[in-house]
Amino acid sequence: MKILYKYSVGTGDRFGRQGVAQLRAFQLLAQRGIKATIVWNKSNREHMIIGTKAADQRDAADKSIQAVGYKDQYCVDADHIGMHNVDSFIPYADFFTIDVADFIGKPASAERTKGFVAAYALLAQDKSAPVEITREDIENSAKKYLFAIDEAAKVYRRIHEGKPDGNFHIEVSMDETDLPQSPAELAVILAGLADAKVPVQTIAPKFTGRFNKGVDYVGDVEGFNKEFEADAKVAIWAAKAFGLPESLKLSVHSGSDKFSIYPGIKRICKALGCGFHLKTAGTTWLEELIGLAEAGGGGLALAKRVYEKAYARYDELAGPYAAVIDVSMDRLPTPAEVNSWTAERYVAALRHDKKNPLFNQDLRQLLHIGYKVAAEMGEEYLSALKTYEESISRNVTTNLFERHLKPLFLD
Repeated sequence: MKILYKYSVGTGDRFGRQGVAQLRAFQLLAQRGIKATIVWNKSNREHMIIGTKAADQRDAADKSIQAVGYKDQYCVDADHIGMHNVDSFIPYADFFTIDVADFIGKPASAERTKGFVAAYALLAQDKSAPVEITREDIENSAKKYLFAIDEAAKVYRRIHEGKPDGNFHIEVSMDETDLPQSPAELAVILAGLADAKVPVQTIAPKFTGRFNKGVDYVGDVEGFNKEFEADAKVAIWAAKAFGLPESLKLSVHSGSDKFSIYPGIKRICKALGCGFHLKTAGTTWLEELIGLAEAGGGGLALAKRVYEKAYARYDELAGPYAAVIDVSMDRLPTPAEVNSWTAERYVAALRHDKKNPLFNQDLRQLLHIGYKVAAEMGEEYLSALKTYEESISRNVTTNLFERHLKPLFLD
């Protein structure tokens, strides 16, 4: 079984061109004494929109690693996969994010549910648990999550058939659902995964608050901290109680730009001695746009054209991301207005700096989901990435290290 470092960060980029720039950020972190596994994320949805395949993702990651002579741990993620699409990822991935959110609430058989509840009834009497777990919690959680757990086990077995050496990492994702799981529910879910023999190393629960794409956390930060701490304690306990990997840790999805919760995550994990996984992949594409705009000339013109087309196609682009964006068309500048902007003005609107009065989080979210526009530009866009590589790579590295890795790991 592949064991991740204590800390791991999901990165990657839509077009597979910023691997070296991202690795520089991790090298800067390592120079300060912190190692984190870099995990190249790319979902099946993103592959379909851009026209790439899992093999392309592996190739981009490996070439970046070779280009800089990177010696630390890295993985390639099959992000948000299930039985319907896992096969195409198995030869190329070594980190599998099994998404079972769609199966939550579907009932397992009465016999399966009854057997599970009977087998784990003693959880209600376990005084070592960091949270009170009642018989009712066990019964309700089994009814709500057991089918999803069994689905995760089915996908895991399929992966293991294709990778019998077991040299891969399993994450189970339950974050894209309506309601958060309580710490007691999380305990039962982890018991269920252990019972189904899924060696989960990272678990992505649904947290309260909004994790919108590309912008800060929306919600009660202290409430999140309490929830994260309770869940982290459950994960630490569950690893020992159920024989799950000792490296088991929480995973925070849509974690890029959630600056207000980073101090709490760092403080809690330091106090508990545990690690965490955080996904930040989507922010890199926005840094490409910032780098293009900052370079001026043809780069700025291209960045403006991406905005104009994304604005005109908002409903189409927003469809797959409706649950994770909050965009008001009334707060968006018109394409005509953006076309009049200088490079500095475009960058100020897009770069995630809440202290800057020109920052526009609606514009940032729109462009976050607008990578399909760039994909349709084909070679024109990819060629621009080469032409303006210096500006783009500088912004990618700075964003990942200064705004994400430093607040999460360094004092």
